[in-house]
Amino acid sequence: MKKSRFCVIGLGHFGYHIVATLSEEKHEIVAIDNDKDKVQAVKDLCSYAILGDAANKAFLEAQGVGEMDAAVVSTGDRSHLATLITLYLKELKVPRIIVKAVSEDHGRILERVGATEVIFPEKDMAHKVARSLWSPNVLDFIPLAEEYALSETEPPKHFIGKTLVELELRKKHHVTVIAIKDVLTDQFIAAPPPDHRIKDSDVLILIGKTEDVDKALAR
Repeated sequence: MKKSRFCVIGLGHFGYHIVATLSEEKHEIVAIDNDKDKVQAVKDLCSYAILGDAANKAFLEAQGVGEMDAAVVSTGDRSHLATLITLYLKELKVPRIIVKAVSEDHGRILERVGATEVIFPEKDMAHKVARSLWSPNVLDFIPLAEEYALSETEPPKHFIGKTLVELELRKKHHVTVIAIKDVLTDQFIAAPPPDHRIKDSDVLILIGKTEDVDKALAR
């Protein structure tokens, strides 16, 4: 895997875990915060842990932030700081700017000043947890576009022992199985054949409208 260069600005819980996850893949990481304790907490996880004010364009430029492949901004409830930092990152021509928003209105402002992706971690996690309550087979759920989603799911009991062609998921529900992984053997099958027979050790990757995926998994 190609190693990339990332900047993480704001080292609260969210920023810390972003740094820790990127660190596992040995990417080059520049982590910035104006809290000494937070900088100390990540110094062994990243290439450079820097104490400083990211709401200062000259400071960001001096740290080489404009040469990063992407930047993640997470400043907690300080929405004005996230907005200003996003503007500076855009002016420094950072190609991918991912910013944690505090509200829908803040998200729209961030997009206007240059954020390429706006995230709402609490909202997204709440959505996943809520789905797991009514769809316990679903292991992961990723919204792709309006109404559409990618779903990673354990096969319901009525799927076991049947082939994909017998299930008729595409015909009956307009849902497509794009991949299958056997958790026992680690075998991964992209675009599985129609005669693949579902086992209880299979994990199915489905794509389709959210409501269609729910209907396909229901008995």
